[in-house]
Amino acid sequence: MTAFVVIVVTAVLAFGGLVLDGGLALAAKVRAIGEAQEAARAGAQEIDLAAYRADGTLRLAPQQASAAARAYLASAGRSGTVSVAGNTVNVTITISQPTQLLGLVGVGSITVSGTGQAQPQRGISGVIP
Repeated sequence: MTAFVVIVVTAVLAFGGLVLDGGLALAAKVRAIGEAQEAARAGAQEIDLAAYRADGTLRLAPQQASAAARAYLASAGRSGTVSVAGNTVNVTITISQPTQLLGLVGVGSITVSGTGQAQPQRGISGVIP
């Protein structure tokens, strides 16, 4: 009977670890996506003012957009990759979430990543292609 109890207790702890640490990993993923989207929005605010004032063309200033997104990541205490392609700012963040119960079976952390992108917009009516 002792072997049975040990196996059942181990299985219950493993299942509890999957539930608890899986929930923590999901929360970390949501947080990573949110922070990546915020960083991308910060970058998308950096438009080429000279072109906008000259003829109303709404386009990004790539260097400034990338710098603004990186500055947001730094202020949030995160690191990630930032790229600007045309009028779109893309940000990817990777977070390592420490485990609570799965550490007992050798899984010390779960790595999740989140991606966000943003484009400059005129007003609130929609995205300018």
